[in-house]
Amino acid sequence: MQRNEKLYTFLMEKASQLTDEWYESLDKSDTSGVYASTDPDVIHNLKKQNYDFHTNLIRIFNVEEKEFFRDFEEWVISVARDKEHLETPTHFIMREFIRVRKQYMDLIDEFVELHSGEFSMAQIQLWKDMITKEFDIAMVRFTEEKNNYLNDQLNAQKQMINELSSPVIDLSGNRGLLPIVGDIDTHRAKVILDSTLQQCSDRNIEHLYVDLSGVFMVDTMVAHELFQLISALRLLGVKTTLSGIRPEIAQTAVQLGIDFEDINMTSKLAIALSK
Repeated sequence: MQRNEKLYTFLMEKASQLTDEWYESLDKSDTSGVYASTDPDVIHNLKKQNYDFHTNLIRIFNVEEKEFFRDFEEWVISVARDKEHLETPTHFIMREFIRVRKQYMDLIDEFVELHSGEFSMAQIQLWKDMITKEFDIAMVRFTEEKNNYLNDQLNAQKQMINELSSPVIDLSGNRGLLPIVGDIDTHRAKVILDSTLQQCSDRNIEHLYVDLSGVFMVDTMVAHELFQLISALRLLGVKTTLSGIRPEIAQTAVQLGIDFEDINMTSKLAIALSK
């Protein structure tokens, strides 16, 4: 059993000292990340995060492991999503986990020496094994949570870029213009479809001009999505005019068997807008 009131009290009394010694021995020469900061507020928060780590970790010697994990998880998530730690290379952070783990091993040795002969070697090894286990879990969970958070941020940014890259521009007389520029993959094509339908509905667009002169290549799935957009707009009562279709896009559409009979088309946007 890892719980021991004497060890718990001993370590808790050392928590502040652990933080001070850790920060004083910290390699502050790193050119990037939280450890290189000279901002007093960042340093204060960094020390607090380290101290909170200790007060959470030390509880493993005072509470059931299940209760410990619940509270410790909150610390891991909080720090993994912290702005300063997100901007710090992960291998720097792993290095500090390892250094702090060494602090605990030394403290357990100090505690055992103070209570010479009171605890069996098996009990002492259990404590050290527990520390190793909790640090391993913390390191894995921290890396996982940081990675998940960064991926979520990246996906959100990609979503925003996709939405901004397919704006419906208001024209006079309940008309709108959708200029599509750049490469289109299947994901972006779906975003364009959803975004355009919503924008046309919100703005009461009755006639939408879709200009494809800035699109150089599409695959079969993308071409299908684009013409699905026209069909969906038709169901909303929105008339559609396509302009600037390049030969390769037209060829793909023909291969798909798409019927152009009910689709208004012009070679250039200027011609479409002049009608």
